[in-house]
Amino acid sequence: MTVGAGVVAAVTGTALLAGTPAQATPPGPGVSGRILSQYTVAGTDYILREITVPAGQSTGWHWHQGVLYGWVKQGTLSHFDSACESDGVYPRGSFIQEPKGADHVHIGINRGRVPVVLEVLYVLPAGAPLSVDAPNPGCSFQ
Repeated sequence: MTVGAGVVAAVTGTALLAGTPAQATPPGPGVSGRILSQYTVAGTDYILREITVPAGQSTGWHWHQGVLYGWVKQGTLSHFDSACESDGVYPRGSFIQEPKGADHVHIGINRGRVPVVLEVLYVLPAGAPLSVDAPNPGCSFQ
């Protein structure tokens, strides 16, 4: 079983715990993602993607139209909600779940010295974007 297949199996079979600028906040320099696999079944896209967040960078503020399940392959991800509160710190080997909806704006930040590498399973309505950019809700920790 490949790591990607292992993540899909683990995520599918496990319940996981999980003034405002006028413009959206894009991901930081060097943040990248590559699709490992993608399937559409009964109007739902299942996309497995590897995301790399360099040291000191962030995903940018965003939300998703479907649920995401992630596994931290390397590094430590600090995750914050739109109330500017930490909703988790996820070291290597941790699982994370991100709920769907515009009322779940969030950001992931790499506060460490090594790149954060995530394997993420997106469960989205067919054709939906991977994420929707959002403005900073007024948090000053970035």
